[in-house]
Amino acid sequence: MSSSSYDVLVIGAGMSGLAAAIRLAMYDKKVCLIEKHSISGGLNSYYSRGKRRFDVGLHALTNYIEKGERRKPMSKVMKQLRLPYEDFKLSPQKQSKILFPQHDLSFTNEIEHLTQEVAESFPDQIDGFIQLIEKIKIFDEVNLDNEYVSAKEVVKNYLSDETLREMIFCPLLIYGSAWEHDMDFSQFVIMFKSIFLEGLSRPEGGVRTILSLLETRYKELGGEIRYKAAVDKLLCSNQKIQGIRLKNGEEIIASTVLSSMGLPETLERVEGHEIENMPRAGKMSFTESIFHFSFKPKEIGLEDTLIFYNDRPTYHYACPQGLYDSESAVLCFPNNFQKDDQVEGVIRTTFMAHYDKWKEMDKAEYKKEKEKMAQTSLRLIEKLSKKSISDPVFKDVFTPTTVERYTWHKRGAVYGSPDKSRKGLTPIQGLYVIGTDQGFLGIMGAMLSGISMANLYGLMKESH
Repeated sequence: MSSSSYDVLVIGAGMSGLAAAIRLAMYDKKVCLIEKHSISGGLNSYYSRGKRRFDVGLHALTNYIEKGERRKPMSKVMKQLRLPYEDFKLSPQKQSKILFPQHDLSFTNEIEHLTQEVAESFPDQIDGFIQLIEKIKIFDEVNLDNEYVSAKEVVKNYLSDETLREMIFCPLLIYGSAWEHDMDFSQFVIMFKSIFLEGLSRPEGGVRTILSLLETRYKELGGEIRYKAAVDKLLCSNQKIQGIRLKNGEEIIASTVLSSMGLPETLERVEGHEIENMPRAGKMSFTESIFHFSFKPKEIGLEDTLIFYNDRPTYHYACPQGLYDSESAVLCFPNNFQKDDQVEGVIRTTFMAHYDKWKEMDKAEYKKEKEKMAQTSLRLIEKLSKKSISDPVFKDVFTPTTVERYTWHKRGAVYGSPDKSRKGLTPIQGLYVIGTDQGFLGIMGAMLSGISMANLYGLMKESH
């Protein structure tokens, strides 16, 4: 097979890969973006079925800013990639809720709202909560030299009430932690800032709007994207990257490779080099049921943008014992952002799920269990709305095996390996990891990961 040569290869056309490729192309690097599938997006993509469009991954875009705000993750992304604010077409959330058996806390894109909620429901905790916010505001969460520290141990120093701690952790864990039960404090700060201090929004048209914006920018710069190009092996010699070999046998040469496949997924493809202490595959995967209804959620009393539901006194963020954990869920209502661009009513329910139990079933049982899970989701919607609802006009369901098939993440681990490489380094010189396993979280975090690693290793030419 013939071979071609580039300055930098970027593996994976998700948010981090697109952002990295744009940044490199801006400085006239000869860069090629390699994507296994026929469309971009990775963990945050889209598809069509039954003449309807579906987003996957994206419930809400974190790190919301108003036009003109500076020194925030989103403003950094726009500046580094030279993207205008208006092109994101953002619609802020109205209000979301953390719902536990004895308490609920609502939050908006103004931290004062959540602070008041805490003051009313947990009056003896408000001073500690305000002190925690102040610590978070001054903490440098993106410092690549930060040590890994248990977030729960840090937060205990500020909040003595276990229920309040569990409620604060609930959205942050399920929106970003590869660890079970806990998260690294730097990642806790990233998520707290992105969800509670900055807030949630949705691009008009869903995730396609952002992906189209990034793809257009990259192509304007002359960047090359290779779709349906699955990586078979990463080629190296004397512990230095040489390029990649595709499944079709074609070899592509480059002295720098940025991979968003995930840390273990990347290292297991290194040819002729045995990797010691291989990073672990993550355990946190999810199922999701997406329903389209003839009515809008607000018509049955569901007016929140997101509901983080938990039916236990504590929040059990871990791989469940059964196929999925029906006692905990995230419900997303795309109609309930400030601008509703949906023709039908849409409700998405997400459960933590057990990859192995879904993987081991035969096709008939798998189909049966998917339908049972969809019915469980519908009953939960009825429970929260306190109304009987009509059957959806359309539904679709996906499981951890679906996630694995479309993202390459082992075990369908949405947040990747619990073993991150904060500096993006691997044992192979010139091979760097970007995205989920570099450790920045969310869509904005993924783009910042791609940008920062492109700056560090693609433009500054720093190596091990």
